[in-house]
Amino acid sequence: MNIQATRRLRLPNSERGAWLSAVLLVALNTSCDAHAPEIPVEAVDEVHASEVRLTADAVERYGVRVESVQRRTLVPTIRVPAQVAFNSEGMAHVGIPVQGRVAELRVRLGDEVKRGDALLVVESAELGEAQSEFLQRRGAAAGAEPAVELARDAHERAKALYDKNQGIALTEVQKRESEFRGASAVLASARSAEEAARSRLRLLGLSEDALARLASGGKIDPHFTVFAPIAGQVIEREATLGELVGPDREKLLVLADMAKLWVIADVPENRLRDVARGAKARVLLGGGGEHWCEGVISFISPALNPATRTVRVRIEPTDRHAELLPGVFAEVEIELHDAASREPVLAIPESATQTIDGATVVFVPIAAEPNTFAKRGVTIGERLGDFVPVLHGLVEGELVVVDGTFILKAELVKDSGGEGH
Repeated sequence: MNIQATRRLRLPNSERGAWLSAVLLVALNTSCDAHAPEIPVEAVDEVHASEVRLTADAVERYGVRVESVQRRTLVPTIRVPAQVAFNSEGMAHVGIPVQGRVAELRVRLGDEVKRGDALLVVESAELGEAQSEFLQRRGAAAGAEPAVELARDAHERAKALYDKNQGIALTEVQKRESEFRGASAVLASARSAEEAARSRLRLLGLSEDALARLASGGKIDPHFTVFAPIAGQVIEREATLGELVGPDREKLLVLADMAKLWVIADVPENRLRDVARGAKARVLLGGGGEHWCEGVISFISPALNPATRTVRVRIEPTDRHAELLPGVFAEVEIELHDAASREPVLAIPESATQTIDGATVVFVPIAAEPNTFAKRGVTIGERLGDFVPVLHGLVEGELVVVDGTFILKAELVKDSGGEGH
């Protein structure tokens, strides 16, 4: 460790007065003696015992950074455990409504797809049979229409002749009416059967465009293509080439919109009154909370977990972080609902404070001495978020070390021979 720290002599207060008198007396008595022993003048100024000097390289290597003390609106928060989860409203379990064998797999695990992209193709005898049945029913309905037209014309002519001069027997008119009704019933039945066959194809997943092509072209195609219902990433693929699949399988693929994940936090029962929908939250992902993203509470579960005495709170991140992955454990800082009533106060980051000999201290740079920092005792209030209010010891606009204070503490404690707590 290439660190240079200023080393000063500390004297107990009970001995300081006597020691200073002796130093002055010796200085006076030896003022004209060129060979008098040197006096360690640095020891006279006890203030320097609280200073640490680092090399420029050490300042950069350990990230020692200073900021000016400012007034801030400190927002009260609570920190609770959480876990990143898939957004169930942005997921799709993709199955298939027909029995068949997988003929093509168009996507692999991890692929990004757009809505409407082809995912896989299944060759289905069931689909072919359903298409054949539809064409047969459609043909039967089409064949029944001319018989109805003929029966209608025959009935209308007979009825007109009978009404004009009774040139035809009434029984003949009734017979032709019966034939017309019978032909109409056959056509209605055929059309009903055609519609049933069409509905079956719809239930099997055939689109209206495909139905129209089948009806106009009359060509049976037993290949069923599964399309992506949403845009997202393929997070599961449970189908293999040549495998027999059907509607009994819950899912062949699972798609998820990775841009819209959820963070599920567990809020203790006694803090639930402080949390409200719409409150801001910060998701901390790293072990030290260095990776984070912003979010908003969108849902608070109405049920309490009796085992943990916590309530599940859903947070929707408003930005995306590379480490925000489903299953990752995290912590969440949730702003409490009375945050708007807070007034700005003098505050510094919590990272600026250290504890030495039971006292809270900060380090301030000495303007006349580059890379030199002095310890100063401060009085702080309760931590709110990442900041602590300063009650005594600093003034607004003053510079203070906010990062790298631990190395300063370590060097100061080492040089003084004391112990930090």
